[in-house]
Amino acid sequence: MRKPIAILGSAVFFVVVPCTIAGLVPWWITRWQLRDPFLGTWMTQAVGVILIVAGLPGLVDSIRRFAVEGFGTPAPVAPTQTLVVTGFYRHVRSPMYLSVLAIILGQGLLFGDWRLIAYGAAFWTVCHLFVIAYEEPTLHRAFSAEYEAYQRNVPRWLPRLTPWRKG
Repeated sequence: MRKPIAILGSAVFFVVVPCTIAGLVPWWITRWQLRDPFLGTWMTQAVGVILIVAGLPGLVDSIRRFAVEGFGTPAPVAPTQTLVVTGFYRHVRSPMYLSVLAIILGQGLLFGDWRLIAYGAAFWTVCHLFVIAYEEPTLHRAFSAEYEAYQRNVPRWLPRLTPWRKG
């Protein structure tokens, strides 16, 4: 896939998938109306804002890397041609899912709404099952030894503190 097509495809993916999962659905659940903060303190809302702000660049950067470095998109119908192991991918194998999860949970804390916390838990469960059943076997078939080395060195969900260096 040529880079301009990969960038366009990744942009469409971003608008359709993460914006729906982390934007439209939380809005539908909460109408973005603040409730009383969890534990009766504004600190939980501050943590929510921090999670949202931390999740956004991780999401954008991960999707950008798929297009610019991987020459593909995050969508399974137009996957990358090369394994992306730079940026946040040096710390954790699933930074895109974790970024979306941070945004969802951040909104739950900001708006004081347990429904978004439950939605975040459901989102993570679906992602985990998808990663195990589809994504990891597909990446193993496509990139074999390269992906195995990556898998051995970079955790699936809990980021490593020091970045992994390929090779």
